[in-house]
Amino acid sequence: MSWANQVLQYPLATWRGLRRVWPRIADRVAMRTARLSSPATAFVSQPEPRSYGQAAHGVQMLAGNYLVRGNIHEMPDSVPWDIVSLGHDQRVQMHGFAWLDDVVAVDTPEARAKAQAWVFEWVERYGRGRGDGWVPDLAGRRVVRWINHAILILQRADSEQSQAFFRSLGHQAHFLRKRWKSVRAGLPRFEALTGLAYCGLALEGQGHVLQPALKALGRECVREIGADGGIASRNPEELMEIFTLLSWVNQAVSVHGQAIDSEILLALERIAPAIRALRLGDGRMVQFHGGAAGQADRVDQALADAGIRSPARMGGAMGYSRMSASGTVLVVDTANMPSSEHSQNVHAGALSFEMSSGRVPILVNMGPARGYATQIRNASRASAAHNVSVLDRVSSARFIGKDKRLRWVAAPSFVNAKKDDNEFGQALLARHDGYSQSHGLIHERQLAVVHSGEEVQGEERFYCKSTGERVRFGARADENRAMPFETHFRFHPDVDVELGLNGTIASIQLKTGEIWLLRAKDGDLELRDTIFIEQGRLKPRATQEVVVMGRVVDYEGGISWTLTRSS
Repeated sequence: MSWANQVLQYPLATWRGLRRVWPRIADRVAMRTARLSSPATAFVSQPEPRSYGQAAHGVQMLAGNYLVRGNIHEMPDSVPWDIVSLGHDQRVQMHGFAWLDDVVAVDTPEARAKAQAWVFEWVERYGRGRGDGWVPDLAGRRVVRWINHAILILQRADSEQSQAFFRSLGHQAHFLRKRWKSVRAGLPRFEALTGLAYCGLALEGQGHVLQPALKALGRECVREIGADGGIASRNPEELMEIFTLLSWVNQAVSVHGQAIDSEILLALERIAPAIRALRLGDGRMVQFHGGAAGQADRVDQALADAGIRSPARMGGAMGYSRMSASGTVLVVDTANMPSSEHSQNVHAGALSFEMSSGRVPILVNMGPARGYATQIRNASRASAAHNVSVLDRVSSARFIGKDKRLRWVAAPSFVNAKKDDNEFGQALLARHDGYSQSHGLIHERQLAVVHSGEEVQGEERFYCKSTGERVRFGARADENRAMPFETHFRFHPDVDVELGLNGTIASIQLKTGEIWLLRAKDGDLELRDTIFIEQGRLKPRATQEVVVMGRVVDYEGGISWTLTRSS
């Protein structure tokens, strides 16, 4: 038998296994060859820090408090690289060194000493190609932080430590040059190329990688950044991170008097108004499809660095519709879910919205559960974790697998919306068919914000539109030809909520003293305890939600509700 026939007879599972392990093998080869490359010996110019963290998160880490699969582990005086209980995802994040921003923000001699010691410990243990950190996106993230904080890292370091530090940076630059193409398109590839560009700008002997890195970044901008400034993953936090990286590169290249690729500038101009359209009144990003709110001041700084003053994109961006009037802001998910090819953080939040009044968030989704136990991560993806109507306690999209192999098996085939502005305010009519195949029903949501910003009106409707859907509804309905649904209003933890008038009205008090009232017609209100996940905190924050309960009877049903600012 010829070798070709032998190869063709390999089991399909074997080929799939090889496909999964081949990138890791290629990474290992690139690591080994990187050690043969000429090391960097110094900086071409003194690098300027551009990444800023949160001191509160840095204090947690310096105290040895770690979140491990949803549980807090207290390990004072520990070295992060000695902690064996961390999950794979958490170990990977540690190797990316984004936490260095938080530790540096503490700005005490003890914090600086620990940060320096942990960097040199990493160089000693993993600098020759070992560990989980040798993948292109993490390497890019790591070298950006090392270069940003190099003054602190090298302060009072001896010659042997300095040489090891520069040698490792040189090896990582070689690794990035060889392997950036292998990483997933989107944020990971932007991180890898940003790291490579930083190496070309800052490291002696690495100038030859700068222009190829900038050209590659330009090509990625053309391929990945849409005309409306959006990206395929529809993750607002990822869009903000890409914008921040491109802004850093633009600033660093300008300072060094180098030419920036024009496509990078054009991408910044497209993204800036999209970023502004996806922020609530407090300046943080909306939380959809695995995106966290992020730091408002960090977004402000990136927008200021880019110098682009374009206002928020009218109507929204990246499949999200924005409605605003006199300080009241709503952002609604009105597009199809991203495919698992473009995101591992897909959530079943079709037609969900977040809302703020002034600089105070009122309604928020549960948030991404990165680093938490599987049960909490799955709960955060469910429709009930969003401000949306849920039919029969079933999500509008269902998933199989987990983490990087997660994919949806049932999801809306269409999500569409139509917006209208008139003399009364802004209105949105949106619908999806996520329940058509399973329950025979279409979900329709109408939202309106009056021009004064004093009232938000909503209507939830489920209905059958074809004979086939009527048959499917009949098969799932109870003996009374009825089916329950619940509309969730999930409040930010800083909001106080009480039910009054025998449970017919919810009073919502903001920290500013402002009061909103939630009323529902044809539905019963129930106040429930729930959680809000804020990235960087060791525990989910306790919060509350109001659930309005309705019923679909004989192929149609719905409720109407209002949120009114009390004078």
